[in-house]
Amino acid sequence: MISTKNLRVLVVDDTIVYRTAVSDIIKEIPGVELAGVAHNGKIALAKILALKPDILTLDIEMPEMNGIEVLVELQKNHPGIGAIMLSTLTAEGSDMTMRALELGAFDFILKPQSKNQIEGKKEIRAALEPILKAFAKSRYAPSLISSRGRIPGSPPLPPSSALCQPPGGTRVFKPLTAKPTAVRRGKSEIVAIGISTGGPNALNQMLPQLPGNLGVPVLIVQHMPPVFTKSLAASLDKKCALTVKEAVNGENILPNVVYIAPGGKQMKLMAGTDGQQRRIKITDDPPENSCKPSVDYLFRSVADYYVGRATAVIMTGMGSDGTLGLGVLKQKSAFVIGQDESSCIVYGMPKAPAELGYLDIVAPLNKIAAEIVNSLK
Repeated sequence: MISTKNLRVLVVDDTIVYRTAVSDIIKEIPGVELAGVAHNGKIALAKILALKPDILTLDIEMPEMNGIEVLVELQKNHPGIGAIMLSTLTAEGSDMTMRALELGAFDFILKPQSKNQIEGKKEIRAALEPILKAFAKSRYAPSLISSRGRIPGSPPLPPSSALCQPPGGTRVFKPLTAKPTAVRRGKSEIVAIGISTGGPNALNQMLPQLPGNLGVPVLIVQHMPPVFTKSLAASLDKKCALTVKEAVNGENILPNVVYIAPGGKQMKLMAGTDGQQRRIKITDDPPENSCKPSVDYLFRSVADYYVGRATAVIMTGMGSDGTLGLGVLKQKSAFVIGQDESSCIVYGMPKAPAELGYLDIVAPLNKIAAEIVNSLK
């Protein structure tokens, strides 16, 4: 259970500008308090027993002991303490961030691009505050590092008039709204996934469970900035039987390939020159739900081109991006799978679709791949 006491944060950064800015922000956030500061990883580890932080804001690139090395030590000796990484918008920074997330870091924020100190501080607060609040609410937050990034299997849900419990731990959700008007045409021919906070770890567990001969393309929107999505794709590709890549504008979608929307862009489907083949279109259209890429943006286009022949999956993440898109998909008779609350790092994005009756299946993380495969039969 999360205590009602303030969330204690230890700020670890070798740069005094960021150390001061993050410390000042933490002092301003209700329900959060500054436990202390450290200017490198070794000092941070030495202070943990005395300061008793709940979570660290942790610079990735530091002398003496970098953020990755600190995470390894937290796993060994302080498994109940969480971490939020501060990363740079570089290829090296993004690769190290992917590694940090694999090691159990809760999430990451970018160091601000603005040279204006006031604007930079606003950027940090806008990114950091919701993550700290999500960490405080997350029932699995304290166990993230101890479990080396693996999200526990979900316990049985309490009885509910909206849920029935078949064998095997998968929950079938009986939609509470009227049935969609479109007719499902049989097995799905595409899979579209929306995911955010906790996503890299969830995808690291789920995607390798999909067979290399899945037979359909998979499109993913993971909320991430530019550069980071390429690192995520490269990391996942090493673990999966399917090919995983960052999507490229104009390429035809092929079966057994996973396409991840580029950070900072929008991704949708378009018709190919023959009218049959579907292609990726990457645009610079505005954010939706403050997200770019946006799940809603992708889901709408999948609904247009795959009436009655699509599987949509909504997984762990803050906010409600994807809900409106799922509404459109349900009108076009898509099959919708939602991650259950117990296995979500943040039960935000699947929550509203569940309450609105858009989900055909509610499943724990370790069952989602099997449900995707079943929808393709």
